[in-house]
Amino acid sequence: MSVPSATTGSRDSARFFTQPKVLVIVATLCCLLWGSSYPAIKIGYALLGITQNDIPSKLIFAGYRFVLAGLLLLILAAFSKKPVFELNRRNSGQLMLLGFTQTAIQYVFFYIGLAYTTGVRGSILNSTTTFFSVLLAHFIYKNDKVSPRKALGCLLGFVGVMVVNFGDGLFEFAFTLLGEGFIVIAAFVLSAASIYGKRISQSMDVMVMTGYQLGFGGVVLLAAGYATGGSLHAFTLGSTALLAYLALLSAAAFTLWSLLLKYNQVGKVTVFNFLVPVFGTVLSAICLNENIMELKNLVALVLVCGGIWLVTRSAQRSAGYSKGGVAVGPQGRG
Repeated sequence: MSVPSATTGSRDSARFFTQPKVLVIVATLCCLLWGSSYPAIKIGYALLGITQNDIPSKLIFAGYRFVLAGLLLLILAAFSKKPVFELNRRNSGQLMLLGFTQTAIQYVFFYIGLAYTTGVRGSILNSTTTFFSVLLAHFIYKNDKVSPRKALGCLLGFVGVMVVNFGDGLFEFAFTLLGEGFIVIAAFVLSAASIYGKRISQSMDVMVMTGYQLGFGGVVLLAAGYATGGSLHAFTLGSTALLAYLALLSAAAFTLWSLLLKYNQVGKVTVFNFLVPVFGTVLSAICLNENIMELKNLVALVLVCGGIWLVTRSAQRSAGYSKGGVAVGPQGRG
């Protein structure tokens, strides 16, 4: 009896994940999971009794989530016979730096910012990650310059961000540093860290890299939260289930997204990025009873999604097949 080889398994996976229906369903599911994190985090604050100004407890909440997500990915990687324990000193240092920036620093800003703004605004503002990535890549990579199409996409996206921050009056601008400002800073940190992560992943398995950086970043968040006086005491069945869901969505969405990137052209996958703010705003409106039907929210959503579509469609024209599933996508979102 013949034993299926690794090559055969890879061909089967490629055949499955390149099917148009599978691509659409899986990519949409990933974006739905990432979009659901915005209301889920705010619901978690309420269930755990974390007040708006209790920053240390927010860090602990985030820390538990990412430690669990990192462990889940590393366990999955070990069962998949990936090189989980084959790290040298250089790899370890790189992973610690990536975890410190992409998980710890980014989510300090993200979790605080989300406490001071609505889930609808947070999901739209966090989409600036795509535009920051395009602009940073222009200065870092010689073969990834900003084209007129990308420039128009970035312009539309940033105009959308301006629109969502208009107040009740035409010339009022409702923008706070701790709220909307921290969400945008988090998006910039994620963009910069993702470029560094892309460089590391050229010589390391993507799942292993993400598992370690999530886990280490989570440990940093836990240490910072407890060191500054934070605590979580209101664990119930509901809050525990929500925390488990947030950890699972991070692990599952990343794994599925990386598989899509591995077997499809990058542009075919990243074009679905525009669904994240759509799901984020809709689910925030449903779960948090927030008003999505304000004209400025709808206009901003259309502008941001249009900008993401232009940027990613521009990439699709020149993108080849992703080697190892490496690309700047919604990794690390929410």
